Amino acid sequence: MRLKDKVVVITGGAGGIGSGMARAVAKEGAKVAIVDVNDQNGVKVEVELKEISDAVFMNMDISNPDNARVIKEKVLETFGRIDVLINNAHVSKQASFAETTQDMLDLSFNTGFYPTFYLMKACFDELKKTKGSVINFASGAGLEGQINQTSYAAAKEAIRGISRTAANEWGKDGINVNLISPIALTEGVKGWRQNFPNQYEEMVDKIPLGRLGDPEEDIGRVAVFLASDDSKYMTGQTLMVDGGSIKLR
Repeated sequence: MRLKDKVVVITGGAGGIGSGMARAVAKEGAKVAIVDVNDQNGVKVEVELKEISDAVFMNMDISNPDNARVIKEKVLETFGRIDVLINNAHVSKQASFAETTQDMLDLSFNTGFYPTFYLMKACFDELKKTKGSVINFASGAGLEGQINQTSYAAAKEAIRGISRTAANEWGKDGINVNLISPIALTEGVKGWRQNFPNQYEEMVDKIPLGRLGDPEEDIGRVAVFLASDDSKYMTGQTLMVDGGSIKLR
């Protein structure tokens, strides 16, 4: 098992890509701390993961900066160490640039950028002890400047910026910091597909591999790689797990 006894913290782990990654790392032997505000799904995923490995669900609002320290302490109390921090959670609202409001920017930054920043700071000392890994999330919305995604694109590119800085600063401590930019068939996307089948097909047609990724088998397997010792000579990189949609230069 590639992650045997490693402790992995995943925000937004109760559903979508987060739960897919949780399953993938647990199957490789990781102990998983799921952080989310969805009690029903969080408990369900915890029960499922406990059949594979050790797992705990924490109902914590990551938009509160003080909870970063609380999350760290709860993980240490439960598992005694932190090897991998995966900052996956993010909420935003779509609007054109001209119609984007301060509230929309605040929502995106308070659920995506700031939690990533504060959790990285809170977990730094523990990651230094374990020579661990940080996995953050980028998006094609930021890389390409997708329309109606002003607040989301801004927060995602801000996350890429601090990830590169941390990669440069923390390399001497043996911590690697990388990003995943995914396209995945989550439950939310499945609902959108039912309501807008033509738009869905147009999106799939633009993906060279001809399909959306699976949260566990595609995105989760890349998370396993980044969490494992196999990626220890990689840092500051954005991995496009999007079927070939965007090819970084």
